[in-house]
Amino acid sequence: MISETATEKRQVADVVAERIERLIVDGVLKVGQALPSERRLCEKLGISRSAMREGLRVLRGRGIIETAHGRGSFVAQLSGAQDTSPLMHLFNSQPRTLFDLLEVRALLEGESARLAALRGTEADFILLRRRYEEMLAAHTEESADPREHARLDHAFHLAVCEASHNPVLVHTLQSLTDLMLSTVFASVNNLYHRPLQKRQIDRQHSRLFHAVTERLPDQAQRAARDHIQSIRDNLKEIEQEEQRLVRATMRLEGWV
Repeated sequence: MISETATEKRQVADVVAERIERLIVDGVLKVGQALPSERRLCEKLGISRSAMREGLRVLRGRGIIETAHGRGSFVAQLSGAQDTSPLMHLFNSQPRTLFDLLEVRALLEGESARLAALRGTEADFILLRRRYEEMLAAHTEESADPREHARLDHAFHLAVCEASHNPVLVHTLQSLTDLMLSTVFASVNNLYHRPLQKRQIDRQHSRLFHAVTERLPDQAQRAARDHIQSIRDNLKEIEQEEQRLVRATMRLEGWV
């Protein structure tokens, strides 16, 4: 009888853990976010306090949540081990990886934009509009920190991805956040102060936003891909300009 009760207890804990895991996978609970209070979680999930505590214990054992004394439980940094791996360090340390990452962004964000136009809800589009307007507002402040520009630009693209309702896409992009931010920062730092490129980026963001919110999947996919590929081409052109300048200067100074 005792072992039977223990088995039932474990089964209830696993069910609770799986329901909370689903909230994390679906992006309802995000990395670093505090879990609601036990009382609120019990009400939302329709479970007892003891079942909730057992479920949280299972999640802690799996490394999915962390609990800090006096602060409650938080969604753990799920991709931490991946981000600190030697491979991720090499990716982050090599400038050439920038262009490889932009190729990956074009593929992933093109598909996420298409799915967002097909699956996005009105709530998704309200959040997307907020991120879009925050990004535009920052663009009008010439003195704003480029890193803040990059963060808001990245938040807009992530909001498009979240509207795709494909958890694997969302978590793949989130696991590459630091690397993705490096491509966005490269764009902001090198292109935003160039009026022609800046206007081009603003038009591309507008096209992407409207194609997604007007539920035009093919146009949304094309807008996302064109935007990333345009950034890649512009950055390559800047790189080539700099190389030409270095060669010309070396000739002038008698080095070659």
